[in-house]
Amino acid sequence: MLTREENEKITRVGPGTPAGELLRRYWFPVGVASELTAESPTQIVRILGETLVLFRDKKGNVGLLNDRCSHRGASLCYGRVEERGIACPYHGWLYDTKGNCLETPAEPAESKFHLTVKQKSYPVQKLVGLYWAYLGPQPLPLIPNFDVWFRKDGHRKIFIQPQLDCNWFQAMENSMDPAHLQILHQDTANRDVQEFDFYEVSYGLMKRRTYKNGMIDEHPVIFPNILRQGNVGQIRVPMDDTHTKVYFVRFFPSQNGEIVENDEPPVEYIKPYKNPPDALHPYTKFRMDMVQAQDHMAWETQGPIADRTNERLTSSDRGVILLREVMFRELKKVQQGQDPMGIVRDAANNPFIDTHLLESIAQIGDDRAPRAVNQ
Repeated sequence: MLTREENEKITRVGPGTPAGELLRRYWFPVGVASELTAESPTQIVRILGETLVLFRDKKGNVGLLNDRCSHRGASLCYGRVEERGIACPYHGWLYDTKGNCLETPAEPAESKFHLTVKQKSYPVQKLVGLYWAYLGPQPLPLIPNFDVWFRKDGHRKIFIQPQLDCNWFQAMENSMDPAHLQILHQDTANRDVQEFDFYEVSYGLMKRRTYKNGMIDEHPVIFPNILRQGNVGQIRVPMDDTHTKVYFVRFFPSQNGEIVENDEPPVEYIKPYKNPPDALHPYTKFRMDMVQAQDHMAWETQGPIADRTNERLTSSDRGVILLREVMFRELKKVQQGQDPMGIVRDAANNPFIDTHLLESIAQIGDDRAPRAVNQ
């Protein structure tokens, strides 16, 4: 059980909030790279309580800016993309990908007013067919060298889940809750868990399940917002306090270990799990014949933001309790000016983390599953 103040700390994601400042220390996917084209060069991005525009200028440079123009607040998503950037559709103020204002057309030709204008901007990089953004303070951290992002011996496919209409932390707590497997997923998972355990690693938390048939399933929750299981990395991106975007990046290894160059993952949008799709419980009905649909039901029916002041935790919730303890610890580190868990700043100290190998070894019962290996 948490106090109301504690619940607010881990759930609110806007600028200046404890969780919002923590999350801004990490990179997040904000769009599908193949969808930002010359014909459709702008997209609205909603992330961490901010509304931004993702755009590609006519030279192919990609930027992420505050959607509201600094002039009088019109949306830049409807702007004209030019060689040097994006021009506001209202009065033509032109911004480059760094947020520098290059032109204010209605001002006198000799005016230097544009030099005083700076649009909020965030750095963007492309990885696994997605554009990723960093909304935190400089200097930029690196994206950790996880196998699902950086393996070369196979190809990937991106699955974008239906919008999750609840707070991001409800999905993350589920990832540290193995007790629900044989109840919520009893008709779809068909596995009987004998025992489970949890421990910390440098980049997050490890969940270990032992089944009655002797199989061991061990996979990490990559702090703060990724579940790494099987061949997929599930990335939960907080849009705001009560909505979450979920990307699945699946990796399919080559049968003979062949290296795949220039892998451009195809994208599939998963159909809504509820009807009507834009309604909230109890005014919508979830399908219950798929694992992910069952999870969405369990997460959303807790409410847009779960009320943890009235819960009754038991011994089977110790993974959830551990996640919360780590979250509060990492929040405090950020407030003290320190880097939180898993932040990498030195390319020479960014080892390849082969969680796929870890799971393969764990499933045959070897306790010596490696945490990191050289690429």
